[in-house]
Amino acid sequence: MPDHSHQVRLLRNLADALEAQSDSADDPFVPHPNTQIILNTRHTSRSQLNYAVPEALQLQHRIRRYNADTGIQHGDIVALAVDAFLRAKGYPPELTSPNAETT
Repeated sequence: MPDHSHQVRLLRNLADALEAQSDSADDPFVPHPNTQIILNTRHTSRSQLNYAVPEALQLQHRIRRYNADTGIQHGDIVALAVDAFLRAKGYPPELTSPNAETT
């Protein structure tokens, strides 16, 4: 029987690394630390994000209500939601540092 101890050790190390990564992601509503740093930076450059979305989802209304309740800017609400979704799907931003900005 072949010795698979090396592969088992690699898989255990990978599992440990993934578990350590997911500890901070237990709550999907907590913004990623890098995202929060970028949003909190006073002079973060911004670009327009225009997409047609189904009216039935009432996204504009819900964003306005959330803004009224929390004071978080509309653009930041959208950035947090889209960033969390894309990170969860395996598409993190390609930032060189937490303070890097994308255009």
